Amino acid sequence: MNRNWVFVLLAGLVEILWVIGLKHASNTWEWLGTALAIVASFFLIIESAKRLPVGTVYAVFTGIGTAGTVGTEMLLFGEPFKLIKVLLIGVLLAGVIGLKLVTTDNAEQNGEVSR
Repeated sequence: MNRNWVFVLLAGLVEILWVIGLKHASNTWEWLGTALAIVASFFLIIESAKRLPVGTVYAVFTGIGTAGTVGTEMLLFGEPFKLIKVLLIGVLLAGVIGLKLVTTDNAEQNGEVSR
């Protein structure tokens, strides 16, 4: 995994935080943390999209965020467990993983070395 894909992974993980913040933030500091998480997440995804296929980057980013947000809501915030929801998240992740597996990095295609 090169640095750009690490950025995508981090952007997706930070996305989970800011999406949860959008629902649960209730004071100035929590809203400030949510805003900082949005900025950090978008910075990471923009930097990675400069060097990777943007469609795949966006699919992986949203897949991590969606699966992570649903899982976190179930584990930490009392969202009821629904098997169909988990199965559909699994289908989503299978699609994202498949998309990532069939996509080559632009840097690899051009013979460039990733930063």
